[in-house]
Amino acid sequence: MAAPQASGSARRRARNPANGVGSADKEQLGQWGRAWEVDWCSLIAVISLLCLAPFIVFYFVMACDQYQCSVTAPALDLYSGKTSLSEIWNRAPSFSWTAAKIYAIWVVFQVLLYICIPDVCHQVLPGYMGGVQDGARTPAGHVNRYEINGLQSWILTHTLWFANAYYFRWFSPTIIFDNWIPLLWCTNILGYAVSTFVFIKAYLFPTNSKDCKFTGNIFYDYMMGIEFNPRIGKWFDFKLFFNGRPGIIAWTLVNLSFAAKQQELYGQVTNSMILVNVLQAIYVLDFFWNEAWYLKTIDICHDHFGWYLGWGDCVWLPFLYTLQGLYLVYHPVQLSTANAVGVLLLGLVAYYIFRMTNHQKDLFRRTEGKCTIWGREPAYIQCSYSLVDGTKHRSKLMISGFWGVARHFNYTGDLLGSLSYCLACGFSHLLPYFYIIYMTILLVHRCVRDEHRCSSKYGKDWKRYTDAVPYRLVPGIF
Repeated sequence: MAAPQASGSARRRARNPANGVGSADKEQLGQWGRAWEVDWCSLIAVISLLCLAPFIVFYFVMACDQYQCSVTAPALDLYSGKTSLSEIWNRAPSFSWTAAKIYAIWVVFQVLLYICIPDVCHQVLPGYMGGVQDGARTPAGHVNRYEINGLQSWILTHTLWFANAYYFRWFSPTIIFDNWIPLLWCTNILGYAVSTFVFIKAYLFPTNSKDCKFTGNIFYDYMMGIEFNPRIGKWFDFKLFFNGRPGIIAWTLVNLSFAAKQQELYGQVTNSMILVNVLQAIYVLDFFWNEAWYLKTIDICHDHFGWYLGWGDCVWLPFLYTLQGLYLVYHPVQLSTANAVGVLLLGLVAYYIFRMTNHQKDLFRRTEGKCTIWGREPAYIQCSYSLVDGTKHRSKLMISGFWGVARHFNYTGDLLGSLSYCLACGFSHLLPYFYIIYMTILLVHRCVRDEHRCSSKYGKDWKRYTDAVPYRLVPGIF
């Protein structure tokens, strides 16, 4: 059963020219992408996430602050009546203007690096693709241009961080940990402000009205976004900036601050903390080294920009992707040499699978199949799809190399890497393992979402592809 739809106003129909057409017409117009209609299950899930996700972040952070990272202790205290939600809330550090100033400086600094400093790394680093790059073609047929300078921003930011830590001492390296919960309020303010702004912008002054999608359900549109690529001016792209700047650059800085706090408290940095810092830094650096490739991924190519990305990148990513480092501040773990080597090898093998799978896809795309994968010419399925204006385009789906093993084998590598971060923390508490649980749910759901889009986009050709590569993540299982 479809959820109740708002009556179609003239303004909404004007901004969404395909509004009101039948399903066959939608397919002909090439409206592949996120949902056109919202059923009751989707609506319940959306409202649940909007209501619960901020409290999930708060719960985990407060579990560490007040319960030594025990996930079950707060719930047991609440159930037994030993404490109440108001008591936990009142014990939480509140918003502070010091944290607000720190976060404002951080965001403004990243905006300046993003829009004011053209990339020079691609001119001096062999093999790196930066500078001005084209994105993927949108459903309406537009190709946006981007200034790819994330690696440069990461290098400049971390150079200043280490210069401060070892020479200038403008601020303590533990500044992020020391203001961790007040910063949570600041990130929430920005996350909701950005999400609300782009929601209103889609109605009043969209960047490209033909790439807007209105389902008629305000909750779904707010969460999943209406505009495909909301922009201000020529270069400030909300999706690329919030996906790839304040949150993910902060990821490695947050881990460094946790390591500094461990050094301050215990007089040493444990090998588990070093492993978490190194393995997650490899992942972050891989993201920035391949930022031009990222323009062709699901986040940029298919997701619209709403609360899901805006709030998620401001709050969920920096606070829950760094749980392992936070846990190790409260519970330092010194692994045996054998265990440390095992975790490191798992992380490196996972990264190899993740990187080589993506490299094969990128190589295949760049050469239009005129390349060698695992020593032979790659096989592929020839597909076609339509854009909004009805024009036909062709595409090739590779069924060789890792892409012949499973349809999302890059996610398999990602999950193995996530597991390695968690294993570095030992087995005393559940909290560090939230990451692998969450990533499994996220990537399985992403598989389903991506394949739903591809099925809508390619039609019968997608069925030929899934027949050729029957498994999604794990060969023989799923």
